[in-house]
Amino acid sequence: MTQQNLYLGIDCGTQGTKAIVLDASSGKVLGLGAAAHTLISGANGRREQHTQEWLDAFTEATHRALQQAGVDGQDILGIGVSGQQHGLVLLDEHGEVLRPAKLWCDTETAPENDRLLAYLGGESGSLERLGVAIAPGYTVSKLLWTREQHPDVFARIAHILLPHDYLNYWLTGRAVAEYGDASGTGYFNVRSREWDVALLTHIDPSGRLEKALPALIAADQAIGSILPAIAERLGINPNAKVSSGGGDNMMGAIGTGNIAPGVITMSLGSSGTVYAFADQPNVSPQASVATFCSSSGGWLPLICTMNLTNATGVIRELFELDLATFNSLVAQAPVGADGVSMLPFLNGERVPALPHATGSVHGLTMTNLTRANLCRAVVEGTTFGLRYGLDLLRQTGLQGQSIRLIGGGSKSPVWRQMVADIMNTEVVCTEQSEAAALGAAIQAAWSQSGEPLASLCDKCVSVDPSSRTLPVAANVSAYQQAYERYQQLVATL
Repeated sequence: MTQQNLYLGIDCGTQGTKAIVLDASSGKVLGLGAAAHTLISGANGRREQHTQEWLDAFTEATHRALQQAGVDGQDILGIGVSGQQHGLVLLDEHGEVLRPAKLWCDTETAPENDRLLAYLGGESGSLERLGVAIAPGYTVSKLLWTREQHPDVFARIAHILLPHDYLNYWLTGRAVAEYGDASGTGYFNVRSREWDVALLTHIDPSGRLEKALPALIAADQAIGSILPAIAERLGINPNAKVSSGGGDNMMGAIGTGNIAPGVITMSLGSSGTVYAFADQPNVSPQASVATFCSSSGGWLPLICTMNLTNATGVIRELFELDLATFNSLVAQAPVGADGVSMLPFLNGERVPALPHATGSVHGLTMTNLTRANLCRAVVEGTTFGLRYGLDLLRQTGLQGQSIRLIGGGSKSPVWRQMVADIMNTEVVCTEQSEAAALGAAIQAAWSQSGEPLASLCDKCVSVDPSSRTLPVAANVSAYQQAYERYQQLVATL
């Protein structure tokens, strides 16, 4: 029997934490565990979480994954952590968390972001200086908000960390960051890969924020060994090494084998994400394209829409449909939903850039107002948003022969076909749908084993051949017409 090389991959998301146990020798995922988080929602778009919930979920998910894998936690060689991007965790000098973490989906700091954007010279000034156009969800506006709204908290800041940085701190006692996740802070230059200290000094001339910045490490560097007490709590080997980890999109890229030009990853989750690896920082003049660094040594231009399965879910609930019935109604309606178009901007929208938009339905007549057409129209409308984003990425020179589909929506054959037809590109799902947790485990193996990342991805990332979906020429041309109708409607907003 081949010697097992076991690694733990953790993905701490908005709704919960996933843990996987990967055998890097065989490339097989041996066990999976999960535990849920709750969200603190408040007026003005406040979205926060208690970090203790992450630690409890991390522990629970790890125990469940080890149990399912049927392996001894003492055999775990390393851990990689993926985390939701853009969030803010503040620690005092004793390493205590000062207030709940502010999350990527928090829009309470939109006024502060507007002021910072104006200081940078608008979107074009931000792109020129940082390589990204800062948006309300990014970390930088959360710092200004904390300074103004919670000066007592601000005065005690000793460490500024992103969610995955905080989990690494809990595991190792070291405050570090890596380039991929740092790209989404809004105070990091993605071209030169360094902190923009002057921007932090603008927010706080005292220099407190600069002192609180974590050290930057490369993606293939390990941070160090896990702390003995935490190893005991998790039931794993106290000599296990913790890798740099990264943001969920960066880890999802590794977990879908998207580490060289040519592959596009598309995630059909609550929101929709499209990204592809680039070996140069070709910053798009379009503010909607975020040219982040990857966590594999290059760049990861990406777009993110705000409405996907959250919009389709609302229509399902409205008609009181289970998932199977909803999918069958979508399949019953023709391409273009008999002329019914839906702009599914229920949360506003980021791509196209319409933050204040609301949802709307167009083209209704006495004959086409059916449940099937409305169900199809919402799925088409959300997918057109992804097409809009993919077109922006392609304008930066990105090529992609195939789309690797992940997220809950990827499980629907009807939706897969729709993506293939609307994008006019082959679509295939990966075997392991928990791509970010898998990517984190692969990165942990990479940082420790000395094996090249490409060979680890070849071994550990496999596509599901039964999911392979090719575009149908007649559908491609019909969808092009429906997409142009969508674009015309968007242009009126």
